[in-house]
Amino acid sequence: MSVVHPAHRNSIALEDATVIDQIQWPNDQYILRLHAPQCAARATPGAFVHLTCDADRPMRRPLSIQRADPATGTIEILYKIVGDGLKALSGARRGDTLSCLGPIGQGFKADPTRPKALMIGGGVGMPPMIFLAERLQQNPSDGFQPLVLLGSEIPFPFRARPSTLILPGLPAGTIAAHPDLEALGIPSRLASRAGIAGAYAGFVTELAAEWLLSLDAAALSQVTLYACGPTPMLKACARLAQRMGIPAQISLEEFMACAVGGCAGCTIEVATPQGPAMKRVCVDGPVFDANSVFPQEPATPAN
Repeated sequence: MSVVHPAHRNSIALEDATVIDQIQWPNDQYILRLHAPQCAARATPGAFVHLTCDADRPMRRPLSIQRADPATGTIEILYKIVGDGLKALSGARRGDTLSCLGPIGQGFKADPTRPKALMIGGGVGMPPMIFLAERLQQNPSDGFQPLVLLGSEIPFPFRARPSTLILPGLPAGTIAAHPDLEALGIPSRLASRAGIAGAYAGFVTELAAEWLLSLDAAALSQVTLYACGPTPMLKACARLAQRMGIPAQISLEEFMACAVGGCAGCTIEVATPQGPAMKRVCVDGPVFDANSVFPQEPATPAN
């Protein structure tokens, strides 16, 4: 019997992907481009691949997809070296072959009734936000207005540029932007406590709060928050969305063994209308409603 959940049986491909190039950025960050046409044709924002890092290491690594181009059959991945597996992956060179299983997982579901799409990415959680923003921009008739806020406590894995896109509601001097998004006309801003020029000097969730608080009720009613990053950041995003009364979707990062729903090694407890339930991050997620993962805390009674 297949270990793949029935809903995913026809969406996950196993293929030999060819390394196109790999670019190293500061603090052991890498952007890897692969020719993986089956994955590229199926990938949606929020999906990930389970990649073999080295022939001598049978355990694959789950890595978020930053871009997928069905026309060229390419996908792009951002990762940071954590452990021997990803260190081995950093040695991959142009022309090498890597076994690629993907795309895997339930991605983000953009809501056209709330076209102001606020995307928050932290660290190696940035890729799904870039993927989602660029996909929304490809269909202007849908009316989405993406805003991408990216945070990092180390240098970003790209060369930031000053933005020429005006964004009311943000602090003066917060002008550093993602170069590719800026070129596409997608507003973006950066946040960091590492003293990066033009970036907001604080957490990315604090920058998001400043923008949300600048909106009136009518504008706020059009916002959905989408986020991916470390757990503390995701919890802060959930609490921010709850405080502002807006819906939020978050993408979780968990260790995985099989990544196709068979081993149940990545299960988490989520809240459902029927009560608490265990869900697999790999195939039931990685994207979940923020309230199901971080239920709203009850109000503290007044003394």
